Amino acid sequence: MKKHLLKKRIWIIPLCVLGILVLCFFLYTEQYYHADLLARAALESDETVQVTKTDYGWLFDGPSEHEALIFYPGAKVEETAYAPLLHLLAGEGMDVCLVKMPFRLAFFGLGKADDLIARYGYSSWYIGGHSLGGAMAANYAANHEKQLTGVVLLAAYATKKLDDSLKVTLLYGSEDQVLNRTKLKEGERFLPDHAAVQVIEGGNHAQFGNYGEQKGDGKALLSAEEQQRLTVESILQNQEQASGQPGE
Repeated sequence: MKKHLLKKRIWIIPLCVLGILVLCFFLYTEQYYHADLLARAALESDETVQVTKTDYGWLFDGPSEHEALIFYPGAKVEETAYAPLLHLLAGEGMDVCLVKMPFRLAFFGLGKADDLIARYGYSSWYIGGHSLGGAMAANYAANHEKQLTGVVLLAAYATKKLDDSLKVTLLYGSEDQVLNRTKLKEGERFLPDHAAVQVIEGGNHAQFGNYGEQKGDGKALLSAEEQQRLTVESILQNQEQASGQPGE
């Protein structure tokens, strides 16, 4: 009888530990940055961009018929917080598939781009994201260069070699105090020689999205609207300037 009770206790302990770990994980992931009112407003369609909620997230369908960006959100950020930036980008000529990630952590949805590339008929696909989302997008691109035209990294860095055929744009704010500058510097060796790396003067980490201030971030010296406008300009300008580079 005593042996039977001892065996039951031996099993109860690891189950309790597992239960506590699962609970801690859910508590951690449920504390996240929420989209603000401006972000929610950007989910409305207008004359230029049709915004549609989908099974994977959101589609920002603008004038482009050939180019689209698959966008992975930053860690613990509500995906709709990026609606103003992506609505603007779609309106200027690059459609966007905004991906909702499991637990709001992109490494749980690294391969979600596969379904989108198979679903839509765009001839030129880009993949990108913000912070952890950007790092995971770069990871995907490193293994799928034949399906992609380029990569867009916002306050993010690559951890694997990106093929020289890819058009790469990397942007970060001068006041960003969240981005690991050491890893950013180390990650430069993984970029193609023709990659466009640019600093948005006065920008910070959080203002690529609309989710308020982020813990540990620097104070921005320009508005989120201006930072996002400069971001869109840089993405499209670098994409055009990259024409004629390897992979064209």
